[in-house]
Amino acid sequence: MRYWDIFESELGPIKVVCDDEGVLGVEFNREGLKEGQQKTTELTKKTALQLKEYLSGERTEFDLPLKPQGTEFQKKVWEALLTIPYGQTRSYKEIAVQIGNEKACRAVGMANNRNPISIIIPCHRVVGADKSLVGYGGGLNIKIKLLHLECPGVTWKNY
Repeated sequence: MRYWDIFESELGPIKVVCDDEGVLGVEFNREGLKEGQQKTTELTKKTALQLKEYLSGERTEFDLPLKPQGTEFQKKVWEALLTIPYGQTRSYKEIAVQIGNEKACRAVGMANNRNPISIIIPCHRVVGADKSLVGYGGGLNIKIKLLHLECPGVTWKNY
């Protein structure tokens, strides 16, 4: 069974989606993922708490069971994203090289775009090779806020 709950944050409403085994989704939009029931569970509460701690600057790593749903390629990309340390960024090409397919930059971008567990799987830490800020599923304004939280004082090329 899927459960979801919404909590308010400085980024707007965030929906957390879980099942009995792990976190399935973190999204910035109240729409979508209509299946399941709205219910606060221990895991939705723990996820919301860790996200609030992260957004307030008190947490740099998450300790949650993640269960993203996607293709094997997407999961490989998302696993690589989890290795990007707090306060650092990587380019799409660096992620492509890390997963063993340096020509897969566009496919890495598409997998990034399909990341169902925003913030926790840190797709916001992926930037253009020239440090330009490129798309983000939650909107570029949210990506900028997340990067400023983690990398204060860094200037981004197109910001």
